[in-house]
Amino acid sequence: MVVFVAGCVLALLGLASAVMLMGGDLGLQAPGLSLWVLFPLFTLVGWGLVVTASRDPMVRVPTRLVAWPLLALALVAAGALVGSSAGLLQVSSHGALWYVLVLGGGVGLLGSLGGDRSSQQG
Repeated sequence: MVVFVAGCVLALLGLASAVMLMGGDLGLQAPGLSLWVLFPLFTLVGWGLVVTASRDPMVRVPTRLVAWPLLALALVAAGALVGSSAGLLQVSSHGALWYVLVLGGGVGLLGSLGGDRSSQQG
């Protein structure tokens, strides 16, 4: 149970790091270099701890608890990039938005796709 809680906290800190990275590009406080490292590190380590401590044999629920928020952040980053390109948003730079879009979207997509094989094999 302690490992599961620690994994949840780390995953949430990783997601918060992604939000702060995106906020830096959208005009909030500029993110430090550590956020660029902590976003993927905390997210993946937290996800690994949650999956390891899970009692779900197919590990679907804990995987999706981390994957879906990552996909949501990637979609927000994609929307911000489109809004910036269309001139609707003032964005200071695009680096963090692309970083969250690619990493968050990739990991979130892989996590969302996995684990449905048992329902397809009826």
